[in-house]
Amino acid sequence: MKFHTLRREQWIDLPIETVFAFFADAHNLETITPPWLGFRILRVDSDEVREGTEIRYRLRLHGLPIYWRTEIRQWNPPYRFVDVQRSGPYRLWHHTHRFEAHGDRTKMIDIVRYALPFGILGRFVHAIKVRNDVLKIFDYRRQRIDQLFSDQRQTVAANT
Repeated sequence: MKFHTLRREQWIDLPIETVFAFFADAHNLETITPPWLGFRILRVDSDEVREGTEIRYRLRLHGLPIYWRTEIRQWNPPYRFVDVQRSGPYRLWHHTHRFEAHGDRTKMIDIVRYALPFGILGRFVHAIKVRNDVLKIFDYRRQRIDQLFSDQRQTVAANT
């Protein structure tokens, strides 16, 4: 199977425990997903995210409703977790979230391996549309994370 890889790194000026806690709350995914996707979490099958947790989502991509189900396959707080698609639009979706402590800063690393169905047709659709969609989503996510954690840093500073 031919798959594609997206790798992004982002520095966040907060301690690793604070950053990981944000990503450990599945509902925060709605906060960092572009509004044009109409992304909503339908169900998280456990009160606390952990290995084996399944999350069900709904979104609209180019006007088409998509239902997506992922599972947390690895859970190693506050350093790493991996979610994989159980059902949804991709043939493969494997998203590794890594967090590295650097004093009071955190380096966040996203590595997404993904593939589309439909063989050569899927590769063609990736080249003309999906690749740019994925990049736009992660560009938005980077910007939103910067904004959210900047606001959080200012709140912490104001309270000290």
